[in-house]
Amino acid sequence: MSTAQQHRIGSDFGATSTAEDVLKGVDLTGKLAIVTGGYSGIGLETTRALTGAGAQVVVPARRRETAEEALAGLEGTEVDELDLGDLDSVRGFAERFLASGRPVDIVIDSAGIMACPETRVGPGWEAQFATNHLGHFALVNRLWPAIAPGGARIVSVSSRAHHFSGMRWDDVQWERGYDKWQAYGQAKTANVLFAVHLDRLGRDVGVRAFALHPGGILTPLQRHIPRAEMIERGWIDEAGNVLDPQGFKTPPQGAATQVWAATSPQLDGLGGVYLEDCDIAEPATDGDQSAGVREWAVDPEQAARLWELSSELTGVNAFA
Repeated sequence: MSTAQQHRIGSDFGATSTAEDVLKGVDLTGKLAIVTGGYSGIGLETTRALTGAGAQVVVPARRRETAEEALAGLEGTEVDELDLGDLDSVRGFAERFLASGRPVDIVIDSAGIMACPETRVGPGWEAQFATNHLGHFALVNRLWPAIAPGGARIVSVSSRAHHFSGMRWDDVQWERGYDKWQAYGQAKTANVLFAVHLDRLGRDVGVRAFALHPGGILTPLQRHIPRAEMIERGWIDEAGNVLDPQGFKTPPQGAATQVWAATSPQLDGLGGVYLEDCDIAEPATDGDQSAGVREWAVDPEQAARLWELSSELTGVNAFA
């Protein structure tokens, strides 16, 4: 297992920094970014920040009309259709984008689902693993001809929830009993492992990959969680007000770490690491789920194993 690079570098930012803060003085004119989920929650704030710095942002969306409405009037954006739970949809988006002949400088895999009731997609895959990981795996691999030529940064939005579960190699699709939070945890572990191995494969052509915990933010990501459960967890009170002691970030603060990962010169020459609060995270302490990265999420052997499994399941591997 490898946590050798997992140590803070002392960035100029922290937990309360916003996406706009980390982009001050950064000129992204002429850069193109693809941001999944870039029309809702922290994804929308990411799109706003990147376009504000001059980037062109392509937002592939499962709900195209909703995305177009959310991004109306925001210059430098374009919307296309993409359902990460449908590999035919992933292929269709990638083919349309590649046909445009444009290179990609930034990919931020920000879309996801959390703690949903047991749901099956495609050939019976568990929906959180399929949507949060396999869809993004297929997307990046299919977009590789546009990503590789000039180097790029690929940002995989994970979560501190990766502490809940490592990879369940004997039952990845949760066919023997289902726990929505552990299934979410496995999917978020997969997001980190994906970045670890992608960075290993891509670094020689200048492509670097990062994974991150954006922070706790109340956004539409919580749509599958009953109100009573959010009250029980201490996220909100009976009136629906966010409880400050939980330390929730605002959406602009929640978008900061992924924007920092995608653009910061402080990360030049680095990759394959897990970030939080606009810095590289430290290895997690046993029994502490409040910070840091678990060894199982940055283990290069498990990262390679997941890559092979994902390639088998999706039928896609740009490096085969």
